[in-house]
Amino acid sequence: MRKNSSFRTLFPFLLLSLLFSPSNPDPDLLLDYCVADTSPAGRSLHLNGLPCLDPALARPSHFATSILSKPGNTAANPFGFNVTLTTAAALPGANAQGLALARIDLAAGGLVPPHAHPRASEVALLLHGDLLVGFVDTSYRLFTQRLRPGDAFVFPRGLVHFLHNLNPAAPAAAVSGLNSQNPGVQMIPLAAFRSDPGIPQEVLEKTFKISGQDIRRIQKNLGG
Repeated sequence: MRKNSSFRTLFPFLLLSLLFSPSNPDPDLLLDYCVADTSPAGRSLHLNGLPCLDPALARPSHFATSILSKPGNTAANPFGFNVTLTTAAALPGANAQGLALARIDLAAGGLVPPHAHPRASEVALLLHGDLLVGFVDTSYRLFTQRLRPGDAFVFPRGLVHFLHNLNPAAPAAAVSGLNSQNPGVQMIPLAAFRSDPGIPQEVLEKTFKISGQDIRRIQKNLGG
C-alpha cells in the first residue's frame, strides 16, 4: 500500500521532468569535433552518424566547403526546384555537430511542394528573388510570409511547409540551416502518389475524393 502511495506522489514529478527535459534532435558531442571518416572502412560501419577521424588528422579544409556556391539544376525536377545539402562527404567537419546547410534554387515560378523534415527545424534566408513561404501547424493553421532578399523565416520541426517563387520570369535562391545532421525529408505528393509499393488505390480514392483515373493522371504528372 505504501508503495502505491509513494508512486502516486512521485508520478507527477516524474511526468513533469520528462515533459520539460531538454530534447535535442542530435546527440551532444563528447569531443571538440568529429570529422567524418568517409573512407570505405568508415562507411562499412553502421552507426547513428559517421565514425570520427583521429583528431590529429583534422585539417582546416575539413571544416569548409564551396558546395553551396553554385546554383543547382532546377530543370531536372518537375516542380522546378533543386536542393543542395551539405553532406559529410562535402563538409566532414560538420559530422556530429547537429546541423546541416542547404541551398534551395527555384526556377521562375518554381515550387518546393509541401513537405516535412522529421528530424529538424529549419530557418531559410532568401538570397535573391521573391518567395512566398509557409507552414501548417497541428491545428491546421496556415502561417505564410512573403520574403524579400535578406528576409528569413522559420519552419518548426516536423511541420508541413513550402516555398514558392512568385516571380514567373526570374529564378530565386535561398539558404537554409537545419538543426540535424540528417534532417530527412518527406514530400507530401510523392509520399501519397509515388511510394513503393504504392498506397492502395482505394485508400487514395477515399482520402482525396478522386477517381482511379485522377490517381493515374497525378502519378503520371509526378513522373510515374
